[in-house]
Amino acid sequence: QVQLLESGGGLVQPGGSLRLSCLASGLTFSNYVMAWVRQAPGKGPEWVSHIHGDFRPFYTESVKGRFTISRDNAKNTLFLEMNNLKPDDAGLYFCATLSDYKFAYWGQGTQVTVST
Repeated sequence: QVQLLESGGGLVQPGGSLRLSCLASGLTFSNYVMAWVRQAPGKGPEWVSHIHGDFRPFYTESVKGRFTISRDNAKNTLFLEMNNLKPDDAGLYFCATLSDYKFAYWGQGTQVTVST
């Protein structure tokens, strides 16, 4: 079965950086559009970024210039490099597959806290 395992979250001060990883198994990784979705406390899920198998990246406006999504198809791993983090970036970050505008498979999430 498909499994997505995120890691790399933590507590960081505003302006700091984190690098999230998502290890995928049970699927032909390079065939999938992979996405990062976050959920802040009390809010619904928010699409952050996605990347196609041919490495084309897309970002929500609020993270452009600060976040970089990448993937290593040989290692079945998705990354999200997050720089200049802001309190509004805090939340539970999920790795997910994206197909036909739907997030089909999800990981369990990794927590990002941005606070002094």
